Amino acid sequence: MHFPRLPDWLVYLSVVLAMLFAALGRQERANAPPPPPPLPAGQGAILNPATPFDPALVVKVDTRSQETEGTAFSVSDNGVWLTARHVVDHCAKVAIMVTETEGVAATIWLDPVSEMAVLTTGGGAPALPLLGSQPLRRGSLAFHPGFPHGRPGEVASRLLGRETMFLRGRGVRTVPVLVWAEVGRTEGLSGALTGLSGAPALDEAGRVVGVTIAESPRRGRIYTTSPETLVQGLAAAHARPSAQAGGLSIASDNYGRAADSLRRDLRVAPVVCLTR
Repeated sequence: MHFPRLPDWLVYLSVVLAMLFAALGRQERANAPPPPPPLPAGQGAILNPATPFDPALVVKVDTRSQETEGTAFSVSDNGVWLTARHVVDHCAKVAIMVTETEGVAATIWLDPVSEMAVLTTGGGAPALPLLGSQPLRRGSLAFHPGFPHGRPGEVASRLLGRETMFLRGRGVRTVPVLVWAEVGRTEGLSGALTGLSGAPALDEAGRVVGVTIAESPRRGRIYTTSPETLVQGLAAAHARPSAQAGGLSIASDNYGRAADSLRRDLRVAPVVCLTR
């Protein structure tokens, strides 16, 4: 049986369409599962028994009159936390929230040369390890667990490179930053990532590579401090991170569960203003 020969242009078009569909199928999608449901009323996060906070330092916080300003994370078992400077620079006093309605008051140190703040509390939560001086590769994955919109949530990103960011507010200054492309987020999390400022950017070994400080929603970009800025800021604040901190192994298929674990252990927690 004789079949008519297809025109060359139709063959070429079929090949191009096949390549296009294959490319679209390879686009990275790393969305995390839905966030966990909120705890029943009166059942806040359990204080970690290995690093208990002194009950005398835990204060009631009226969450109806307080808004979550952002996210903080522990870098020392003795009560040293990091967050983004703009999260707390307008607060006279802040608290790290340890349950739904209770917090631990923290003192504030603002880094004068970067977009980072160091918070100190009496007692602490298990520390996250720092990347230190190890090099980062373009295309590396990072995970940002925190409290966008005041609720548990997380974002995944890939490193694009470095830029210089101009910051305004209390004095104009330029700071080196890492630029990341968002590749996934908690299912159901939409819009701007308000409240994720101050969250750690963690590599696949669970080490902190920077503090999340800004985003460009329309471009799908996330900005963090650089690893060296983080180390320099801690040194300037005379704050010593825990040397033996352990990290979680994190990947695109488990970063939602890993983020939940970090929040349960209070290694990542919300920050609120007590007074402005």
